[in-house]
Amino acid sequence: MTAAFWCVLIAGLMPYFTVAAAKAGGRYDNHNPRDWAAKTEGFRKRAYAAHQNHFEAFPLFAAAVLIADLKGGPRLSVDILAIIFIAARLGYTVCYIRDLPNLRSLFWFIGIATAVAILTSPAWI
Repeated sequence: MTAAFWCVLIAGLMPYFTVAAAKAGGRYDNHNPRDWAAKTEGFRKRAYAAHQNHFEAFPLFAAAVLIADLKGGPRLSVDILAIIFIAARLGYTVCYIRDLPNLRSLFWFIGIATAVAILTSPAWI
């Protein structure tokens, strides 16, 4: 399995780790999780928002890796870009939880740009 495929797995699991951070140490209501999320504040609210954004970013990234693999994108470049995507998403999460919006936006942009670069990588050859 390529590094990029492992990164797809990591990206697919990221939302669950982020929501765990939102729920940790708080009074999580498993009977009404959406109501609970709407009532959170501070870092829990931001961690939950990061959780949602991980779900939003995942389809483009996963599709990009699959398309690059199917269409013969340069393996090493795709692997490196996939690792950059994961690093950007981790940076994004930290910045979201710590309430650093400008830096968070930069990490978001890096993540989307790397996903687009992965998707278009077969055209580079």
